[in-house]
Amino acid sequence: MKMDVLLGLQWGDEGKGKVVDYLAPDYEMVARFQGGPNAGHTLEFDGIKHVLHQIPSGIFRSNIKNIIGNGVVLDPVVLRKEIEALKKFNINFKENLAISKKATIILPTHKLLDAAYEKSKGDKKIGSTLKGIGPTYQDKIGRVALRVGDMLAPDFEEKYNDLVKRHQSILDYYQYSLKNLPALEEDFFEAVAFFKSLQLVETEFEVNAAIKSGKRVLAEGAQGSLLDIDFGSYPFVTSSSTMTAGACTGLGVPPSSIGEVFGIFKAYCTRVGSGPFPTELFDADGEKMRREGNEFGSTTGRARRCGWLDIPALKYSIMINGVTQLFMMKADVLNNFEEIKICTGYELSDGSITDQLALSGTGQELRPVYQNMKGWNCSLDTVQKYDDFPKPLKDYVVYLESLLEVPIRMVSVGPDRKKTILK
Repeated sequence: MKMDVLLGLQWGDEGKGKVVDYLAPDYEMVARFQGGPNAGHTLEFDGIKHVLHQIPSGIFRSNIKNIIGNGVVLDPVVLRKEIEALKKFNINFKENLAISKKATIILPTHKLLDAAYEKSKGDKKIGSTLKGIGPTYQDKIGRVALRVGDMLAPDFEEKYNDLVKRHQSILDYYQYSLKNLPALEEDFFEAVAFFKSLQLVETEFEVNAAIKSGKRVLAEGAQGSLLDIDFGSYPFVTSSSTMTAGACTGLGVPPSSIGEVFGIFKAYCTRVGSGPFPTELFDADGEKMRREGNEFGSTTGRARRCGWLDIPALKYSIMINGVTQLFMMKADVLNNFEEIKICTGYELSDGSITDQLALSGTGQELRPVYQNMKGWNCSLDTVQKYDDFPKPLKDYVVYLESLLEVPIRMVSVGPDRKKTILK
């Protein structure tokens, strides 16, 4: 048995949480492999909307083991609040959630550092969620970070104080106030005490044992491929590997154990924060997408930038991830468009045309080249199967498949579980 991987192919917010929840009955384990509370995975069913920040999206299925892998940076305060908010659903967290002892811990001072670094960039700021993600990964790479397993050590508080002193010297350099630190630390140590009641283990053994025994495992990515620390639109990226390869390093699974790679994308494009976005719209169409798609960050509440679907960007993500199946999300957001545009390439400032995405070092402006298609311009509320789709929507799907050369297996036409159409 192989481990399947599900990840976003754009700049995040593609709807991965809904797809994991939908696919979950076919799996016995769901594992998060990177990112932290900067991710917000939204699930909606039985008329209730749920936003998960660190807990894997299989948590609502009682027969599924959920894993937070070593590649995740974990905020104990946020996780505790998430668990407490979900208690009313009678989830057995002690049995159904396991946390890697190798996962890195976000300290209160990491959040202060995040804010200080972002403020220092002025008008060149990246658009950080200010959750402490970047500084925590910096400490991990610098080999000074604390990990979940350290919480169990008798000298944890001493290790904590040593790292905080290091952070304080940096914050002093940036003249950043520490007045909020005592309150943040009180919440932090209460959460640390709570953490010790959870299942803290070497999750790489659990994941590999599950695969070896024939159990179906799904690796759940956060953010999107175009935010990858290496292959994204650097420096406007996240701090982790958001790709298929990140599932290997973030869970301790060999590449030979990877099976299907499910690539999630919206029927259009969105982006939160700064950075390049060739197909971004600044007109009424962009505002219409934002309104119809409720495009506001589930973690930050910030309005998302919106634009037409970018084929070169999608092909790039498909290539670097080895995507085997595509899931198209939020087709219903385009219900009321008479005409829909698809970016099939870019015109460079020298007049040449390319269909290859170059995220850095081109030195040239990218001007999208669009293919216009007729919109379906109708509601999809009554759609229950692919054959019910209006012809223009079917044409849209078929045309995308011809460009991307990967089958689109699923189309989402609404936020609820039931609004998921298999092709």
